[in-house]
Amino acid sequence: MPTATVTSKGQVTIPKKIRDKLHLDAGQRIEFLEDANGVISIWPVTEHVTRLKGMVRKPDEPVSLDTMKAAIREEGGKKK
Repeated sequence: MPTATVTSKGQVTIPKKIRDKLHLDAGQRIEFLEDANGVISIWPVTEHVTRLKGMVRKPDEPVSLDTMKAAIREEGGKKK
């Protein structure tokens, strides 16, 4: 696993291998997240919209606006 050194100003250069893996470019913002076990991870704050393509599969049949509105009326007001 790549390593980095913290400067006296608290700055770190993210190793190229990690920048490539996270698709980070110069000027892009990152976020540090801590999970329940105290593990810190680094995530890009924003991603290019094209990276979202394919995350949700297409429905077998197109859904009409009336069907969507009915589903929202039926499910939207329910408390979980």
